[in-house]
Amino acid sequence: MQRFGVKMIEIPTLLDAQTVQSARLKTRVLFSGPEDGVPIIFVHGNLSAATWFEETMLRLPNIFRAIAPDLRGYGGADPAALVDATRGTKDFSDDLAALMDELSVKAAHMMGHSLGGGVLWQFLADYPQRVLSLTQVSPSSPYGFGCSRADGTPCFEDGAGSGAAAVNPEFVKLLMSQDTSTDSDFSPRNILNTFVWKPPFQPKRLTDYMATVFAQHTGDKSYPGDVIPSANWPGVAPGNFGSINALAPNRQADPLGFCRVPVKPPVLWVHGADDLVVSDASMFDLGSLGKLGFLPSWPGEAVFPPQPMVTQTSNALDFYEQTGGTTERHTIPNCGHTAYIEKPKEFDQILHAFLQKHASVAEAG
Repeated sequence: MQRFGVKMIEIPTLLDAQTVQSARLKTRVLFSGPEDGVPIIFVHGNLSAATWFEETMLRLPNIFRAIAPDLRGYGGADPAALVDATRGTKDFSDDLAALMDELSVKAAHMMGHSLGGGVLWQFLADYPQRVLSLTQVSPSSPYGFGCSRADGTPCFEDGAGSGAAAVNPEFVKLLMSQDTSTDSDFSPRNILNTFVWKPPFQPKRLTDYMATVFAQHTGDKSYPGDVIPSANWPGVAPGNFGSINALAPNRQADPLGFCRVPVKPPVLWVHGADDLVVSDASMFDLGSLGKLGFLPSWPGEAVFPPQPMVTQTSNALDFYEQTGGTTERHTIPNCGHTAYIEKPKEFDQILHAFLQKHASVAEAG
């Protein structure tokens, strides 16, 4: 075991784990495959770390060099490196480019999950020449997470009800106390087993994944981040720090910027049919919870509708195709938010075929 993270949480690793210092960030990076292989970079989601990708990395065809960093604010990243949420996900995007520079990787295949998918929409817009192909697994909508209408317009200009403003305080309390019990509906273990993967599935490495959850950097400038008082429901808006605030809809300056890049890499979108996190009725979106009756003060669908996250992504990819790009889309049945963990055989068939189809355009750095 190696000790990484702001709280020195033990994160078990199956792969070569190195501490890499780029021009922007010092963080833990996992590697597998031949050093001269075709590079593929994995970008993890919220409340996790690069560890979640280890088995997926090990199952790749041996022509690939897999690279998976812990993002700023997560796992083994420098705890002093904060996320400037006023830039949306640009801090993460720039960090990835700096890591590639440090590793002498000119371009790579990229795979993102959840928050990591949101990061890669931005990365594709910022650094299109560095993306050989893009695989998105249950990605955040290009319009961010929470508080937006079907066309991506934020319900409120200040993003009230999204970002840190939408995070359950009981969950944060239990996260910070490293609660491993199932006593509360909001315990980290129950959240994973109820919402992240589809019950009754539980991964064999649940304990390891829990370690990455507790390695989340926490606080008003990390997770969940700060909030700002708002005249709009529910009375608070996302603040200026932290990854959750970086996903707020009012922080996405150009959500469809990736559709306007001159050279468009192929995009693979994989989604679990029963995903409760990234969904048109997400259980982590206040609009959805209000519509279900869990929030009595909810102002109604005309004011704060559920965010149609999957529909937004589908429409964005339609536009990507209309502007010259190509996409491949798969929905995996009986699967939640983590297709590569819950349905590894089905996922690998899709991913490996896609990568091998487009490997001819790759250069190993």
